[in-house]
Amino acid sequence: MSISLTDEQRAEAVASIKQYAAENFDEPLGDLAAGFLLDYFVAEIGPSIYNRGVRDTQERVQAAVMDVDMDLREAEFTFWKTRRRT
Repeated sequence: MSISLTDEQRAEAVASIKQYAAENFDEPLGDLAAGFLLDYFVAEIGPSIYNRGVRDTQERVQAAVMDVDMDLREAEFTFWKTRRRT
């Protein structure tokens, strides 16, 4: 699965990287360098973040299905347990 950003997302990410570099490194980054850094992170780390999101979603969906399964089940063999003695 290829991870892609919209032009707007890419522009915001590049601006964020540039601001981070300006505040935390000795030299600021230009648009080109920040864009290359973004491309690297998306290619190298993006799949791990994506896969983690998929796993988290699977766990939540499985938990929800288990809840529904428990809500839908009916107790079995209850005749003798619920019958009053006369």
